[in-house]
Amino acid sequence: MSTAKISAPISGDKLYQERARAALPLLVRQAKAGMPIFYSDLAGELGMPNPRNLNYVLGSIGQSMELLSKSWKAKVPPIQCLVVNRATGLPGEGIGWFLVKKDDFKSLPLRQKRAIVDAELRHIFAYPRWAEVLEFFSLAEVRYDFSALVSSASGGFGGGEGEGHKALKLFVAKHPEIVGLPAASEVGVNEDPLPSGDSLDVSFQHRKLWVAAEVKSASSSEADIARGLFQCVKYRAVMEAVQIATVRPQNARAVLVLEGVLPQSLVSLRNLLGVEVVEGVVPQNG
Repeated sequence: MSTAKISAPISGDKLYQERARAALPLLVRQAKAGMPIFYSDLAGELGMPNPRNLNYVLGSIGQSMELLSKSWKAKVPPIQCLVVNRATGLPGEGIGWFLVKKDDFKSLPLRQKRAIVDAELRHIFAYPRWAEVLEFFSLAEVRYDFSALVSSASGGFGGGEGEGHKALKLFVAKHPEIVGLPAASEVGVNEDPLPSGDSLDVSFQHRKLWVAAEVKSASSSEADIARGLFQCVKYRAVMEAVQIATVRPQNARAVLVLEGVLPQSLVSLRNLLGVEVVEGVVPQNG
């Protein structure tokens, strides 16, 4: 039986219900930002070591949206649909129970799954009553003010490129698997210029997919890593614009690659901006 059917609504004392109450405001934040979130990123923000345990959490949220729809006599979109798999970009199979009211969502063709999910995401992003949803469940909105961090990241870019940064760029270019491409893909291009005047640290072309890696070495400050998050947002937009201008399908990703780890202070910002981050990439010889 699907965990979506087993899970109870969020008003309870089970651990997954407590986590559901913590997760729902985060999903409302993502809905208002118009941004899905990966299972692993949501789990990390909730302090959950195993993203698989989100199944009961999201099932509980789904049951709660169903309960609220009945109470209000108006459809409340299944906000748990925002949580997607990093590899497929789709929610887990349990979402099918809330979308098509059958257990065979997993048997649908991928294109049909995407069409169903994309339509639901549009409803979630456009839904105007998320604040009322939180109020119904006696939950508060999560509010972040990154003004100081944005100001710091907007400061000077410092001196020239360090040796650590150069080594990391060269290493990433030789290892496309770091950004989720097949290891046999063509090596990346360093300092690939964009028509905006920017240059991509590493640029990969794989079939119809264009992937950029913005790399930050272990010596990068919090402000520099924050700057990298915003650079990824910019680069993806420019890359997609280039694809439009050159009559190619829009299929671009921009990934922040860190030699160290993402500071905890930037986890919420990463999720809010929807930036892919790969951590702990240490250049090796050979």
